[in-house]
Amino acid sequence: MSTTGADEAVTERRLHPVTPLRRAWAPVAVIAGWAVHDPDQAQRQLTRLTTTTLLTGLAVLIPAAALYGFLTWWFTHFAVTDAELRIRTGLLFRRTAHIRLERIQAVDVTQPLLARVAGVAKLRLDVVGTDKKDELAFLGVAEARALRAELLARAAGFAPGTAHEVGEAPSRHLLRVPPGVLAVSLLLTGATWGTLAAAVAVPALLWPATHSLWTVLATALPLAGAAGARSVGRFVGEYDWTVAESPDGLRIDHGLLDRAHETVPPGRVQTVRIVEPLLWRRRGWVRVELDVAGSSNSVLLPVAPREIAESVVARVLPGVTVPAPAALSRPPRRSRWCLPLWWRGHGLAVTDAVFAARHGLLRRSLALVPHAKVQSVRLTQGPWQRARRVADVRVDTGADKTVTARLRDADEAAELLRDQAERSRTGRRDARPDRWMA
Repeated sequence: MSTTGADEAVTERRLHPVTPLRRAWAPVAVIAGWAVHDPDQAQRQLTRLTTTTLLTGLAVLIPAAALYGFLTWWFTHFAVTDAELRIRTGLLFRRTAHIRLERIQAVDVTQPLLARVAGVAKLRLDVVGTDKKDELAFLGVAEARALRAELLARAAGFAPGTAHEVGEAPSRHLLRVPPGVLAVSLLLTGATWGTLAAAVAVPALLWPATHSLWTVLATALPLAGAAGARSVGRFVGEYDWTVAESPDGLRIDHGLLDRAHETVPPGRVQTVRIVEPLLWRRRGWVRVELDVAGSSNSVLLPVAPREIAESVVARVLPGVTVPAPAALSRPPRRSRWCLPLWWRGHGLAVTDAVFAARHGLLRRSLALVPHAKVQSVRLTQGPWQRARRVADVRVDTGADKTVTARLRDADEAAELLRDQAERSRTGRRDARPDRWMA
């Protein structure tokens, strides 16, 4: 169908015909939610039902759910105009979302397991200034990828008439994380072993106090399950992690059951963190995490050798060189009275491109903030810090995150505060615009 405006004709499209099957579950989910919320009442009501009443209820509920799914699909349309993506939804109450193309910062294609079986995909959009992602669920896989390419082409400045012909930008494969390496890295994660240790130690302490097998099992099993679920969940989500480079940013594909095709948009990365757990250091492995303004993308590399990770970081932050550990200056020795032992884990390096702060003794984390992404800089100093003549310098980014250089000499911190404000001003002036590359 189409609608005609004052100066343009817009062709509206519907979602994939399989969408009603997904939306038909909504009434059933409401009933299931009520049953979970009040199980005693739900059980009493269920025992009162006769077989005839139950069958009659199902005969009404199933067609009603199917009708609801069909109507919500029928009244959902989307269209791409010269300036925006327009999504109209609502059965009783209409809602129209107008998404300006120049404010789109990421377009991801995801496929949950059942969607992969049905050959459909979700199109999820990160938009500047919104916390919740807008999505089109579901589209055919080919249609989702074509629409993604069209949106990125228009956001990059291509004319509407040629955006359809541009297609998906070519990509160059950079790396793939082998499943074996991912599995070993998860086994060497301290959080996993810490939870397993708690699953052994806590029951051992409870048994002499309670002599109750049920109490011990009720404590041990959830702790052991939490350790396994954490590792298995990360393995499933980060399986077959692949990174490729394209003009519209770094493309990331991952997932064993649910596949995700994500893009790290150029110019929108606010902070890069290089995380180095204790048990990874002998192998030279690191994890790279991101803070992207308005986006849920938070991992760039789940595990990789440090040299490879630094080369990928250089593509996310052009012109940035990761400071070597020896280049990070430690806090003065007198700061050990503020943070005994752990003060050694902090460090700071300021280059022409980034503000780099490290924290952590067992699990090191080096945060890199480009000067152009610093929104504000603050100096904080508690009473004990004033007594030791040290202070913290905090920089705030556009992703509502803060990176802190802790326990710096007070005079150094004051000078750093002044210099960082100037670096941020000149960095924003010289930075490239946050737009998709043509």
